[in-house]
Amino acid sequence: MALVLAGCAGGTLPGEQVALPSLPRASQPTVPAASREHQRILAAYGGAYSDSKLEAMVAQTVERLVAASGRPDAKYKVTILNSPAVNAFALPSGQIYVTRGLLALANDNSELASVLAHEMAHVVADHAAMRANQARHAAVVSAVVSDVLSDPMAGALALAKSKIALASFSRAQELEADAIGVGIAARAGYDPYGAARFLDSMGRNADLKAGGKPADPGVVDVTASHPATPERVSSAQLNARQYSAPGAGERDRDSYLARVDGLVYGEDPAEGFVRGRRFIHPRLGFTFTAPEGFSLDNTAQAVLGVKDGGAQAMRLDVVRIPAEQTLKGYLTSGWLTNVNAGSVRELTINGFPAATATAAGDQWSFRLYVLRFGSDTYRFIFATKQHAAEADRHFRASIETFRRLSLAEIKGARPLRVKIVTVKPGDTVESLAAHYMSHADQPVVRFRVLNGLSQTARLRPGESVKVVVE
Repeated sequence: MALVLAGCAGGTLPGEQVALPSLPRASQPTVPAASREHQRILAAYGGAYSDSKLEAMVAQTVERLVAASGRPDAKYKVTILNSPAVNAFALPSGQIYVTRGLLALANDNSELASVLAHEMAHVVADHAAMRANQARHAAVVSAVVSDVLSDPMAGALALAKSKIALASFSRAQELEADAIGVGIAARAGYDPYGAARFLDSMGRNADLKAGGKPADPGVVDVTASHPATPERVSSAQLNARQYSAPGAGERDRDSYLARVDGLVYGEDPAEGFVRGRRFIHPRLGFTFTAPEGFSLDNTAQAVLGVKDGGAQAMRLDVVRIPAEQTLKGYLTSGWLTNVNAGSVRELTINGFPAATATAAGDQWSFRLYVLRFGSDTYRFIFATKQHAAEADRHFRASIETFRRLSLAEIKGARPLRVKIVTVKPGDTVESLAAHYMSHADQPVVRFRVLNGLSQTARLRPGESVKVVVE
């Protein structure tokens, strides 16, 4: 899922030592404003994730970083968000947010420290206040389809705008925060190369979400407020060399992995979850399977899908319409533009009343389905850059998989969790991925990304690794 990111010229030179600026005072928001922003973020990211051992670990890391930051009077509060997204961000008030998805991706304390130090750097450099001023002019986007059809340059990428709107940091701000953060982490005794390792994992994770294709450096994951790029990885490595050689500093991998053992991985089943191309929502009682090649992402507002790096996209959301309004009438009621009235027709999907139509922009073609399920109406929007009968058949086949869950399926829906296992003699990346992660798409690639392993790295007997289990 991607949104076009406007680049910003300038930035801190790689390896350049950065002096800590004075802690801003005037830009601190009022308590009611900070509280409202906090509640908005909780609502958009699935609420807070409660785990006492993780909360203690994060709090201890922040305390140690503050002591080394040269700002002992700074006050920070960290909230772990119940979201599978790999993200962290800060408010001007010193409130720092880190998702459980990020904690699952990190592999040691130095990587976590690099993230937290980076966010502290955004606060002390006043970046968070600058972004907050921009964000006041942004809102959660609900009329996403209208944006797509009226702005073909954005195309299907605008389908992802339903996530919380957070203004992106500029290139200069990211590089400055990276440099400051590496310095804070190094002075706190952490391995300063943790930042480069984690940024590399973030980039590989973004590639995995894009279906295995390299992520476009000109776009940013909508769930990430500051994406990893090759430039940032290289810059972080050069910054780390200013403080120590590789191998120095604390990593404390075993302790970190012990804390994340049992962490929920991926979506919370209460809000629906993805298994490969299949989406399952036990609470609402339905499931469907996306077309071949699609990678799905469940956000707070919609299920989003992308294929071939964005050449095709899809969105599923739910609305309530009056019972007396026909589905054909709803398709042409004005909730989106450029609908081909002559293409509207009624149909039945596994016993549920439905209707379909097509719509077109300058560079995108859309196939729309609306389906009535109980008192709700589900909207499927498929987008493709080039209209093709084959793609349309795949979209129809996907719709045909929409069905009601059985009681046994609802009762059996459980979250995935991170499990820490010890590598035994004879274990390989392939054997462990096949044994523990067959439920996931690209299990071998996912295992390597999750454990920060290169494509050629081999496992050593006795070391601990992360797997994902039901």
